[in-house]
Amino acid sequence: MLTIKKGDMVKVISGRDLGKTGRVLSVERSTKRILVESVQMVKHHMKANPQKNIKGGILERESLVSSSNVMLLCPSCGPIRPKVQTLPDGKKSRSCRKCGNTLV
Repeated sequence: MLTIKKGDMVKVISGRDLGKTGRVLSVERSTKRILVESVQMVKHHMKANPQKNIKGGILERESLVSSSNVMLLCPSCGPIRPKVQTLPDGKKSRSCRKCGNTLV
């Protein structure tokens, strides 16, 4: 089960971008991989297409990262493993194991 959602802040704990932080742009639940802003940058060769007004050249863009290589960031504690907490009204929410803050 993935506890990381689009828009969360995460910190990379493994790989060539160790220590970088960024916002999650997308999540692929089937492959358990995520796209993080300015992490795992790769070169992409783009062919020009004048009909669609696309310039050609070498572009840099983000690549997918395994979800096991990142940790969720709590605003007050730092990198954490979240716990799923059931609220009194029956809804489930993610919260910090250290400080107890609810993560949005």
